[in-house]
Amino acid sequence: MPVFSRLLAAPFLASFVALVLALLPPALHAQGSAVVTTEQVRAELVAHAPEGVAAGKPVWLGLKLEHQPHWHTYWKNPGDSGLPTTLQWTLPAGASAGEIAWPTPSKLPIGPLVNFGFEGTLLLPVPLTIGPEFQAAQFGVKLHAEWLICKDVCIPQSGDFVLQVPVQAATALHGALFSAAQARAPQPVAGAQANATVVGNSLVLKVVGLPAALRGKTLDFFPELPGVIENAVKAEVKWTGADWEARVPLSAQRSESPARMSAVLAEAGAKAGAKARSGVGLNLGSSTGTSTGSSTGTSTSDPAGVQLSFDIAGAWPAVAAPAPLATAAATAATPLLPAAAPISLALALVFALLGGLLLNLMPCVFPVLSLKVIGFASHAHERSRLLAGGIAYTAGVVLSFVGLAALLLALRAGGEQLGWGFQLQSPGFIAVLAVLFTLIGLNLAGLFEVGSVLPSSVASAQAKHPLADSFLTGVLAVAIASPCTAPFMGASLGLAFTLPTAQALLVFGFLGLGMALPYLAASAWPAIARALPRPGAWMARFKALMAFPMFATVVWLIWVLGQQVGIDGAAALLGVLVAVAFAAWAFGTPGFSRRARVGFGAAAVTLLASTLVWGWPSWRELPPNTTGAAGASTTSTALGEWGSWSPARVAELTAQGRPVFVDFTAAWCVTCQFNKRSTLNDASLKADFESRRVVLLRADWTKRDATISAELARLNRSGVPVYALYGLTPGAPPQLLPEILTVQVVRDALARL
Repeated sequence: MPVFSRLLAAPFLASFVALVLALLPPALHAQGSAVVTTEQVRAELVAHAPEGVAAGKPVWLGLKLEHQPHWHTYWKNPGDSGLPTTLQWTLPAGASAGEIAWPTPSKLPIGPLVNFGFEGTLLLPVPLTIGPEFQAAQFGVKLHAEWLICKDVCIPQSGDFVLQVPVQAATALHGALFSAAQARAPQPVAGAQANATVVGNSLVLKVVGLPAALRGKTLDFFPELPGVIENAVKAEVKWTGADWEARVPLSAQRSESPARMSAVLAEAGAKAGAKARSGVGLNLGSSTGTSTGSSTGTSTSDPAGVQLSFDIAGAWPAVAAPAPLATAAATAATPLLPAAAPISLALALVFALLGGLLLNLMPCVFPVLSLKVIGFASHAHERSRLLAGGIAYTAGVVLSFVGLAALLLALRAGGEQLGWGFQLQSPGFIAVLAVLFTLIGLNLAGLFEVGSVLPSSVASAQAKHPLADSFLTGVLAVAIASPCTAPFMGASLGLAFTLPTAQALLVFGFLGLGMALPYLAASAWPAIARALPRPGAWMARFKALMAFPMFATVVWLIWVLGQQVGIDGAAALLGVLVAVAFAAWAFGTPGFSRRARVGFGAAAVTLLASTLVWGWPSWRELPPNTTGAAGASTTSTALGEWGSWSPARVAELTAQGRPVFVDFTAAWCVTCQFNKRSTLNDASLKADFESRRVVLLRADWTKRDATISAELARLNRSGVPVYALYGLTPGAPPQLLPEILTVQVVRDALARL
C-alpha cells in the first residue's frame, strides 16, 4: 500500500501544477498576440493607417472590446462604481500616443447606483503622432490594457497585445470600425456655451445654443470628473428654446470642489453611434485627433453627444470623506478593516501552530491520516524506521504548505484574486483528487495489487526508498487538508498575506508543523509504539476498513464538483471513476493470463479515454452562478431567507438602515458546511435574525470569484469561512465572527448592533 501512495502522489503533483496553469484566466496566458479572449469579452488591438506610417500621416490605434451579452466595461468616469479601461503603450522611437477618444457612454443603473459604461462592441481609439525622427522599417506596437468587466459580478482583467503595422502600405482593414467609433464620439458644437453655479447642495448648469436635434429632448449629463454629482438622482430640467438648464444634486460623498469641469450631454437612452453621422467625427484624416475641453468647434446637427467645458461659480459646501465602499477591483487594494491585524507575528505563529493541530480533527483529513495509521502500525516496533518516517512525513507537510503558499503569493502578486484553498475551486483538480482517492480505496479494499501492474523493479522501490512514502503522504495530506480551516487560523492567515514574503511563509510553515506534530511526537515517543499491538492478521482487516473513508472522501469530492459544474459534470466524473476501477481490476488482478490482461486492458483504456473526452470539457467550463450559494435567491430580502451577496447589495441595505449578516462559504469548505447545517440552521437563531430584521446574504466561493476574493482581502482574510455582521451605519466596518460558530456567539454579535 505505501508504495502505491508514493507512485500516485508524484504524478498528482505534476497534475496539480498543470491544472493551476491551465485554469488561470486566459488573459494571463496571452503573450505576443493581438487578441485576448476571456469568458466575458474578446479584446483585440487594431490599427488604422490609410496612408501608411510616416511623419504627418494619420495613424490610429484602438482596443476593440466585444462584450458578451449583459456584460459591460466603463467610461473615463465610471459613475458610482467601476474603473475605467487603461492603456499603456510601448511604441517605436519617434511615435507618441494621445489620449483615448472616448465614445459617448450609456447610463447603467445597478440597484441604487448609476454607472457610465459600454455594452456590445466598443472601440477605444487612440491617435498617434509620428514625428520626423521616425525612420524604422517596422512599426511594432505593444499594449498592456486593464479593464473591469461587470454583470452580476465584477472581474478585473488585463491583456498584453502585440501588433506589427506595415510602414509603407496602407492599413485600412478596420476603417469601418474606426468610422463607427467616429459616430460615437461626443463633439464640441459651434455656438454652444455652458456655465455652472453652485447653489446650496446643487450644481445649476446652463447650456445655450444646443443643436436643433437635441432641443426639447431628455438629456443625460455625463461629468468627466467622478464623485461630484449624485448620478442616480434625477435632475430638475427645463428648456427655454435652444437653452437647457438643469439643477443637479451634489454628491453626499463629494471629495473635490473643481473650478472648471468637462462633461458630455447626450440624448437619454440613445445608443450613441447606432448610425453614421456625417460631419461629426474624430477627423481620421489627421494624426491629432479630436479636440476636447472646448465649447466651440465645427459640427452639424444630430451629434452622438455634445462635448462641454465650463467654469463653475459660487461657494462649494464642505467636502465629505471618500466613500469606504468602492468597486470590486478597487476594494482589493483598499482594506475595509485596518491593514495591521490586531495580533503580532509571534501570536500569529502560535495560532497557526494550534490551527495546524486542529486540522487533524477535520473530517477531510481523516482518510489521509488512515494511511499513516497503517504505516505506523506496520513499523510500531522498529523505532529508528518509525522516527525516520515521522520526520519525512513532517518534511512533506511543512514543505507542501510553504510551497502552496508561495504559489498563491506569486499568483496574487501577478494580479490574481485568489485565496487559501484556491486549488479546490478548480473542477479539474477535484477530478484528479477523486481518481486518486478511488484508486487508493480500491487498493486498500484488495481489488488489485500494485505489483501486478508495475514491473518488479518499480514495485520493490519501497524497500530502497522507504522515506519517500512518508514524505509524499504528507504532500497528499496538505492537498486535501489545506482548504479546511480551524479556530485561530483566520486572523493568522489574514495577517500572513500582509507580511513580507519570508514572514508569510514562516506562518504557513508553522501551520504545517502543527498538522504534522502529533505524528512526529508519536514517532519519537517509544511508549506510544509499545502500546500498539504487534503486526498480525488484524492489519489486513484494518487495511480493508480504511478503504471506506477513502470512498467517503470521493463522495464528498463528487458533491463539490457537482456544485461547481452541475449534474452533467458530476455524472461524467462518476463515469471516469467506473472506468478507472475497471482499468485497475483489469491490470492489477493477480492470476490473469497475458491474453486476458491485454484484452481487458484494451477495453479499460478505451472506456477511460471515452469518459475523459466526455468529462473534461464540463470540468473546465464553469456555468454562471445564477442562484447564489446553495440555491439562495439572488434578490431575496425576505426575513429568514438567504439571498446572494454583492457589495452593492450590502451598500443598498445598510443605506436603508438594515443590518446584514454575510456568510462567506464554499461547498468544499467542511467547516462552512458544519456551521451552515448546525448553528445557522438553528430555529431560535433564525427567530433572532427575524426579530432584529437582519438580512441574510451568502457569498458562494465554491467557484473562483474575483469579487469575493477582493472582499475577503478587504476584511483581512484569505479563505472561508468568514462571517461578517454589518450594523446600521453605512460604510462602517463589520463585526467578524469566529470560524467555528455557536448560537451564543452570533447572539452576542447581534446584541452589539
